Amino acid sequence: MFTSTAQLQKRTGPHGIGRFSYLQSLVTEFQDTSDIGIKREVLANLANFAYDPINYDYFRQLNILDLLLDAIEEDDVQLKRFAIGGICNCCLDKQNKTHFLENNVINLAVKCLSSNDIETVLNSITTLMYLVTPQSKKDITKTPIVECMLRFSQSKDKRLSNLASVFVEDYCTPEQISEAEKLQAQLNNQNG
Repeated sequence: MFTSTAQLQKRTGPHGIGRFSYLQSLVTEFQDTSDIGIKREVLANLANFAYDPINYDYFRQLNILDLLLDAIEEDDVQLKRFAIGGICNCCLDKQNKTHFLENNVINLAVKCLSSNDIETVLNSITTLMYLVTPQSKKDITKTPIVECMLRFSQSKDKRLSNLASVFVEDYCTPEQISEAEKLQAQLNNQNG
């Protein structure tokens, strides 16, 4: 899966379409079409390319990071899923992480926690975990987010409960957990 620029050039040959050109054609297709099915397919492809660090320079040159940020705010459930998946796939890169943090991705990922689509929620939690830095940790572990993770840790979906438990155990202090439990009790009293 991971490769080098030289391997890419060898595989595509001197007359084959290069990775940059291919990604550029995907971006153009995404921007030029009004067909939601094509948009979904293209965004899914871009999200898959976000797995390979060889593509990160191309992503930055082609403004794919911003395309993902824009797509996460679309109303379409699948576009959101692919956008947060793409962000999740490439946010461990230091430059990408900085770009995302500077462009409000924490709030966007938090909004995705309320999605009915489990893949979107899982990618949102993972993205938040990947984005933790000494500077961002206080925003990522705010009481309402920790309370949400405590709720998720009780889910019947094992992937969700395990991931939320890891978030709480690895990123939250006992004080934060206690505050979130208090908020949870208040919410339960209001709803029950």
